Amino acid sequence: MFRALGRFTVRRAWWVIGAWLVGAVLISALGPKLSSVTDTDSASFLPHSYESTQADQIAKEAFPQSQNQIATIVFSRVDGGPLTDDDAAKAMSVTTQLNAAHLERVASVTPPLVSPNKQVALAQASIVGTAEDEAVPDAAKAVRDTANQLTAGSAVRAEVTGGPAIALDNRDAFKKAEVIVTVGTLVLIIALLLLIFRSPIAALLPIVMVVIVFMVAPPVITAVAKAFDWSVDSSLNTILIVVLFGIGTDYILFLLFRYREGLRAGLESKEAVVEAVATVGEAIASAALAVVFAFGAMLLASLGNLKSQGPALAVAVIVMAVAALTLVPAVMSLVGPRIYWPSKTVTRTPRGAVFARLGRTTAARPGWVALASGGLLALLALGSLTFKADYNILDQLPSDTPSAKAFKTLQTGFPAGALAPSQVYLQSTDGSALQPAAAAAFAQAMATAPGVGTILPNAEKSLYTLGADGKTAQVDAVLKDDPYANASLDVIDDLRAYAHQAAAASAQPGLKSYVGGTTATSADTRTATSRDEKVVFPVAAALIALVLILLLRSLVAPWYLLLAVGLLYLATLGATALFFQSVLGKAGLMSALPIMVYMFVVAIGSDYNILMVARLREEARQGNTPRRAADLAVEHAGPSVASAGLILAGTFASLLLAGVALLMQLGFAVAIGIALAAFVMALFLVPALTALVGHAAWWPGHQDERAG
Repeated sequence: MFRALGRFTVRRAWWVIGAWLVGAVLISALGPKLSSVTDTDSASFLPHSYESTQADQIAKEAFPQSQNQIATIVFSRVDGGPLTDDDAAKAMSVTTQLNAAHLERVASVTPPLVSPNKQVALAQASIVGTAEDEAVPDAAKAVRDTANQLTAGSAVRAEVTGGPAIALDNRDAFKKAEVIVTVGTLVLIIALLLLIFRSPIAALLPIVMVVIVFMVAPPVITAVAKAFDWSVDSSLNTILIVVLFGIGTDYILFLLFRYREGLRAGLESKEAVVEAVATVGEAIASAALAVVFAFGAMLLASLGNLKSQGPALAVAVIVMAVAALTLVPAVMSLVGPRIYWPSKTVTRTPRGAVFARLGRTTAARPGWVALASGGLLALLALGSLTFKADYNILDQLPSDTPSAKAFKTLQTGFPAGALAPSQVYLQSTDGSALQPAAAAAFAQAMATAPGVGTILPNAEKSLYTLGADGKTAQVDAVLKDDPYANASLDVIDDLRAYAHQAAAASAQPGLKSYVGGTTATSADTRTATSRDEKVVFPVAAALIALVLILLLRSLVAPWYLLLAVGLLYLATLGATALFFQSVLGKAGLMSALPIMVYMFVVAIGSDYNILMVARLREEARQGNTPRRAADLAVEHAGPSVASAGLILAGTFASLLLAGVALLMQLGFAVAIGIALAAFVMALFLVPALTALVGHAAWWPGHQDERAG
C-alpha cells in the first residue's frame, strides 16, 4: 500500500504539489477562522450536572444583569500610605467621571468602598457581555486606561483586576507568547536541522511543509468544531503551532533519514523516495493513528475544552500525516539528492558511528541496559507522588501583569476573596415567592459559613438581592482566601453543605441553595478533570495498544511497550513536579498538566517506539537474531529517533520563553517527556527488552520471520 502511494506521489509530483498549494491558499482565504470557536469561559466547559453550572443558569434567569462581567477598580495611595478623606473623594470623583464617560460596554461603575484599614478602596465596573465575548476585555482596557488618565499626577493610583482584566492580560500574554514561541520554534528547528544535515534545503523543508499544513489545519478544525458545536480553549492556537512543527518535523525526518539510507545503499533517487515511503510510511501512519486515537479519546471527557481540544489536535495530526506521505515525498522526488546540498557525505556510510556503538552495547548487555534505562524512569516516576494541582489563573500569568499587581494591592485592605466573590443563591422551588425574612436570615447565616470572610452588601446596603422572578435571592460571599487558590476550592463542598442546611432550616419550606461563581466553577472543574483522567487514560491506552497490535501483529510486544509508556508518563510528571514544586518552590502545577502530558508525551512519544519497533521487526525479518536485530535497529533507526526527539523536545522547550506559567510548565513537561521517550525509552529500553524477550516478542504472528 505505502509503496504504491510512494510511486504515485513520485510519478505525479507536480500534480500533488499543485493540489496542496491551491488547496492551502483557498482553504486559508475562504475557510472559517479559529477565533470564531474560541472560548475563554471555564464555566461554559462544564456539564450541567455540576452545581456551579446550575447556579449560572439560575443567575441568567433571575438576575439577567448579573451576567455582566465585573472589573474591580483598586484605589490606593502612590506612597503606600492609608487613604485620606481627600483620596477617598478623588476615588469617588474618578468613578463618577467613569460613569459620565459612557465607555462602550461599561454599564455602570459603583461608588468606591474604603477598606476598614483605609489602605485601599474598591469600585466595580459592570461590563455588558459574557466571559467569552472578545469585547469584554477591550472594555476592561478602556476602564483601565481612563482610570489611569483620571488619576495621573495625583496621590491616588487606580489599578484594575477581576475577570475581564485577567482575560485582557491573559489574551495579551498569549499573543506575546505566540510570537515568541513561533520565532523560537523556527530558529530552533532550522538550527538543529542545519547541525544534523548541514544543508539549508533540508533545514528549510520542514518549515515550508508545516507552514502549508498550518494554512489548512485551523480552518478544517474550525469547520469540524462548528459542525459538532464545539468551543476550543484560547491556548489551542499556540499549542497547535508547536504540535504541527514538532510532529511535522518528526515525520519529515523519518523520511529524510530513510531516503538518505536508500541513496547510500545505491538506489536511484526516485526509487529511494519510493523505498522511504514504503519502509517508514507504515510507521508514520501508525504513529499518527496512535496520536489521533489518544487525542480522540478526549471525546469521552466531560469538560468541554478537553472534549474539543483533543479532537481538534487530532484533525491537525491527520492533515500533517497526509502531507508527510504525499506532499513531502513529491518535493523530495523533484529536489533529489540536492536536498542534502552542500553535504558531501550523502552517499557515504559513516564508520564507527555513535549509534553503531550504542547498538552493540545494547545487544551485548540487554539486561543491564534495560535495568539502567528502566531504573532511571522509575526513579523519576517517584516524583509524581508529590504532584499538586493548581487552579489559580493569576499564577498562570506573569507576575508583572497589571491585574496581578492590582490583586496584590487589593489584599492589603480586603480579604483575597473580594477579587471574585462567590454567589450563593436561595431559591423557592414550590412556586411561591421568596419571603424577605427567609432571605435575610439565610444571608446572615452565610456570613458564618466555612471559609467566608464577609458578605458583600449591595448598593442598597442589603446582604441579599432579590431576583426579578421574586423567587430567588443572591448573596455575595467573600471568601477569606484567594478565590483561585486550592484552599478556597477545598472549602466549596463545606460551603455548599452549610448553605443546603441553612436553606433546609429556614422557616419557609421548599427552599434550595446553589453555590456558584469563579471558585465553585474551579472546584467543579477539578472534580471533572479527575473524572476525565480516570476515563480517558485507560481508553487512550487501549486504543494505542490496538494500533500496536495491528502494526506488529503481536500480542506480546505491545504490552511491554505500553508498560514502558506508562512508566514514561509517570517519570515525566515526576520530573516536572520535582522541578517546579521542589526546585522553584511553586505551590502546584496547572491542573490540566497530567492530561496534557498524557496527550503529548504518551501519544507523540509513541512515535519513537513505533519507529524503533518497526525497525526491530524489519531487521529480524532479514534473518538476524533478536540481539543482532536490536544492534542494527539502534544503529539504523537511532539517528532519526534521536534527531526527531531532540527537535521535538526543543520545539516544546521554546514554550519556556512564553512567560505564561501554563505554557512554560507544558513546555518543560513535554520537552522532558519527549527527551526521555527518545533517548531513554526508544533508544535503550525498548530494544533491550525486545532482545531479552526474543522470538516470543512477535507471538502469535511471528512477524520477525523472513517472508516467503
